Amino acid sequence: MGVLSFFFFVFWASQVGFGQQTTDPKEVDALNKLIDYWNLRDKLNITDDPCIQNATWAYEKANPRVACDCSGNTCHITHLKIYALDISGEIPSELFVLKELMDLNLGQNVLNGSIPAEIEQLSNMQYLSFSSNNFAGPLPTSLGKLTSLQELYIDSSGVSGPIPQEFANLKSLQILWASDNQFTGKLPDFFGTLTELRTLRLQGTLLEGPIPNSFSALNKLEDLRIGDLSGEDSSLEFLQNHRTLSILILRNCLLSGKIPDQLGEFSKLQELDLSFNKLTGQIPESFQDLVALQYLYLGSNNLNGQLPANILGPKMIAIDVSFNPLSGSLPQNFAKAGLSMNVVGTSIDANNLQDKYVFLEITVSLRSVALKVSLFICCSHNVFCLRIFMKASGMLQCLRADFKCSNKVPSKSFSVKCGGTGQTSASGVEYEGDFESMGSASLYTSSENLWAVSNTGNFISNPNGPQYIAQTGSQITGTLDSELYKTARISPSSLRYYGLGLKNGIYSVELHFAEIGMVDSNSWKGLGRRIFDIYIQGERVLKDFNIKEAAGGSKKALIKTFEANVTNTIMDIHFFWAGKGTCCIPYQSTYGPLVSSIHVSRASDAAGSSKRDKKRIGKLIGISVACVAGLVIISSVFYLWWIKEDSPKHKRIYTDSPRK
Repeated sequence: MGVLSFFFFVFWASQVGFGQQTTDPKEVDALNKLIDYWNLRDKLNITDDPCIQNATWAYEKANPRVACDCSGNTCHITHLKIYALDISGEIPSELFVLKELMDLNLGQNVLNGSIPAEIEQLSNMQYLSFSSNNFAGPLPTSLGKLTSLQELYIDSSGVSGPIPQEFANLKSLQILWASDNQFTGKLPDFFGTLTELRTLRLQGTLLEGPIPNSFSALNKLEDLRIGDLSGEDSSLEFLQNHRTLSILILRNCLLSGKIPDQLGEFSKLQELDLSFNKLTGQIPESFQDLVALQYLYLGSNNLNGQLPANILGPKMIAIDVSFNPLSGSLPQNFAKAGLSMNVVGTSIDANNLQDKYVFLEITVSLRSVALKVSLFICCSHNVFCLRIFMKASGMLQCLRADFKCSNKVPSKSFSVKCGGTGQTSASGVEYEGDFESMGSASLYTSSENLWAVSNTGNFISNPNGPQYIAQTGSQITGTLDSELYKTARISPSSLRYYGLGLKNGIYSVELHFAEIGMVDSNSWKGLGRRIFDIYIQGERVLKDFNIKEAAGGSKKALIKTFEANVTNTIMDIHFFWAGKGTCCIPYQSTYGPLVSSIHVSRASDAAGSSKRDKKRIGKLIGISVACVAGLVIISSVFYLWWIKEDSPKHKRIYTDSPRK
């Protein structure tokens, strides 16, 4: 027995030392061919068995990564990640020799051609990413045979055509990112049968509505983003039992009808965007119960009535209800710290705070600028408050179709250096600086009330936080004014500039652009596409505008000139993201409108409008100084009266446009 025991020990030792399980030789050969085809030998130089224990390329964070399953007699490659390494060419047939693959990540590369129908051979696939590539043609119907698939990322992959009916077989699918592709046809009704879905993103496609009622069965959804549908109107009736939603974005989807009351029961909802639709009726009172809500975007609808009194919940960061026929007053806590709010284009009384105020109003006209001071006592709390309102809020009422405006001393031009400090161009145009820190639903007015800017939207995944200004240190070519293009305003949704108090007539509108957020490159980083629409006075003048493409590259100056008619003292220049283009190249949240500067002048007076009217400014300054002195005296009188009363030791300052 001793000899026999020794024999078995030697055999065991030899198996451990020399007979470790080996990988299927066909898979080894296929993997090496893939490595050479994609020129990865310097990053993944596998000279031994790819499934050896503790291999550096097997760790979860390794890139490229090769991981295996050795639970049987033979090891098989189950994980392959070649992410953002600029592999190019078509997908070679050797990939489909790796039949045990469960996880394949080829995202953010420059692969081209079509996605091969042989993909069906990878029947164990659970995770598949082809996002941010340069494919062409339709999705293969054979993708529908990957019935174990749980996560599929095909956003910005270049595919087009109808979404195959065979996708209805993907019953295990939990995450589908498919935005920014040229999908056509109706939004598939069969999506409603994929009841395991937790995340669905379908923005920036050519799909048509309506949103099917079958979506009511998707009651596990946590993140639903559909946008930019054409065709038939949609309703929100499918939203019934979606109480797991934390992000709901149905922007620009031709939504009509009323907002269902049950939305107020979605207690996990953090972001709700129903903007740029045709919704009617009132904002539900139940919205006061959305205690987790941080961002609410309802702008550009047909909502009426008043804002619910307590709509600003404890976690609210931004609320946009602009361009709706809403009325009434602002919510009582509208001035709370950290909140940005946009009510432009509504009839909401931004000057009205609470009932039971006794007012003494003094209005001083400064030609085109009116300074309105309301001194008042809060009868219920004996609090003295001072509010100063600039005329800009009144001017913006001119955006309403039913509001007739005139201006005794109208302006004839305005020029803005978007996202930067003021400067004078080589041709003598004086651009006023626009570097105010803006929030997710905010309005900023220039110091002289010649223009205003509003922003709507937030970059959900921006690694640098809530930034709405882009900048570069690189030189901008094709211009004598490089500095004019080194900063820009950006927006994740809607960016609008308003000329205020303009003389009615025809104007020349110069829009200056340079793509400073995306790069020229043969790598995957060069696949970035910033696409947005431009409207002037409500008319779309550019659709699917791509700065880099139009200028012939990034960091190249481009000027687009238009004519527009001002009939009610206001110029409205709207930069609108319609969901198209890439979202995450070269980094997360690189998308949406971008503009470097704006110069607007009377078409009949263009030559002489490059410089401000110095005489006008001098008068304004003189009048302003006199008025401020008078206001100081008046304020002092009231202050002395106030401190004699038994009143609190603090005072609150209110503004009509909370800014972040």
